Amino acid sequence: MGFLNPRALRWKIAALTAAACCAVATVIGLLVHRSTQDHGQRAGRDRAVTQLHAAEQEYARTGERPAAADLMTRDEVPGPLARDLAGLSRSGEYALWYDEKPPNWYWMWAAVPVDDKVPVDDRVPVGDKVLVVRTDMSAEVRGLQLLDRSIIKAVLAALAVTVPLAALATEPINRRLRHGARTARRIADGDLDARIGHRGRARDEITEMSTAMDVMAAALQQRLESERRFTADVAHELRTPLMGLVTAAGLLPDHDEAADLVRTEVDTLRGLTEDLLEISRLDAGVEHARLDEVPLGELVTDVVRRLGGVDEVSARDAHVVRTDPRRVDRVLTNLITNAQRHGAAPVQVTVTGTRIAVRDHGPGFPAQLLDHGPQRFRTQAAERGRGHGLGLTIALGQAAVLGARLTFANAADGGAIATLELGDSVQLSRSSRCERTTPSGTYGTGGP
Repeated sequence: MGFLNPRALRWKIAALTAAACCAVATVIGLLVHRSTQDHGQRAGRDRAVTQLHAAEQEYARTGERPAAADLMTRDEVPGPLARDLAGLSRSGEYALWYDEKPPNWYWMWAAVPVDDKVPVDDRVPVGDKVLVVRTDMSAEVRGLQLLDRSIIKAVLAALAVTVPLAALATEPINRRLRHGARTARRIADGDLDARIGHRGRARDEITEMSTAMDVMAAALQQRLESERRFTADVAHELRTPLMGLVTAAGLLPDHDEAADLVRTEVDTLRGLTEDLLEISRLDAGVEHARLDEVPLGELVTDVVRRLGGVDEVSARDAHVVRTDPRRVDRVLTNLITNAQRHGAAPVQVTVTGTRIAVRDHGPGFPAQLLDHGPQRFRTQAAERGRGHGLGLTIALGQAAVLGARLTFANAADGGAIATLELGDSVQLSRSSRCERTTPSGTYGTGGP
C-alpha cells in the first residue's frame, strides 16, 4: 500500500488526529475570543463611565456642556441608549450601549440625565437634558481580530507538524499489519510454515491478532497434514487388495455381463486409487519435472489421438517448448476427460504458441470453482455431472510442478474453457502444424 494512498490507515489516523486538534483548537479559540471580547467591552465601559463621570462633575460645577461630552434632549438620544436610560432607577447610575456596525464602527456610549435641580431622595433627575459620551472601541476590536488570526495561524502551523508526525508515528503499526497480510497471503498460497511471529515488545490488539492467526495456521497445517497422510495411507493400503481384484477380474470369463461389470468397477477403483496416490505425491512436494524440448503440436495431437472423442483440434501456431511431456500429457488428459464427462460436444483443443485451450459447450464451470479453484471430492455443480473432483485437482498440481499456469473460465456464448499456459519455458521455434477439423478422426500434418 503506497505512502500517499488516501485510504491507508496512516492517513485515517492522521485525519482523526487533525480533527481532534481542530476541535480542541476551536473550543479553546472560542473561549479565548469570548474572554478577550468581554474584557475589551468591560474596559470600554469603564473608560466611558470614567469620562461620563468627569463630564458630569464638570457640568455640575460650570453648568455648561463639557468639551468631551454631548448635551442632548431625551428625544435626541439613540433608541437603544434611551431604553437603557429609561430603566435607570437611582442617581449615580449610567446608561450604556455598545454601538457595533462592522467593519469600521465600534463605539461605547454612556449617558446620564442631568438637571439644574438637586435630586431628592436619591431619585433620578427628571429634567430633559442628557449628558452623553462616546468611547472608540476600534482598538479593542482590532486587537481581537489580530488574536483570532494568530490563533488560526497557530492551529494551521500545529496541523502542518502534527499530521505528518501522526502519519509517521503509525508506520510501526502499518508495518506490522502489512507483515500480517503478507503472511496470510503466503499461507493462502500454500506456505503452511509461514508465521507472523512477535515483533518488538508491543503487547496490544495487533499482537493478539497475530498470535491468534499463528495458532490458526498451525492448527490448519496440522489438520491438512493429517488429511494428506490419511489420503496417502488409504491409497497405499488399497493398492495391495486392488491388485488382487485386478488379477481376479482377469480370470473371469469373457462375454459375461456380470464379469464385464466387475472389470469395469475394478478399473474405476484402480483409477481412483492411482489418482489418490498422485495427489499424495503432489501434496508431499516430491514431484519434479524432467524437462525436454518437445514439439507442443505433436504432443497434443498424440494425446488427442489416444483419447479420442475430441471434435476439433487446431495446432497451427504451436511452438517447441522445454517442458516435461509426461506431465503435460497428464494435465491435458485430465482436462479433456473432464470436458467429455461433464461438458457437452463439441469438445475443442486449440494450441496457440505456448498455450493449450480445452473447450466444451456444456453448462460451463460453476461460480465457486472459478472463484476458489477445483477442490478434491467436489464437482461443484449438479449440472456438470457427478464425479470425485480429482481430475482438475491433479491437473492443477501437475501444472504447478511444470511451473505453468492453469486457468478456468466460461465462454461468453456458453461452455467451459480450461487454458494451460507453459509460460517462460518456451523456445521461440515452431513445431509442425497439426490440425483436425472433422469428427472422422483423421489428422493432417505439414511443415511450418
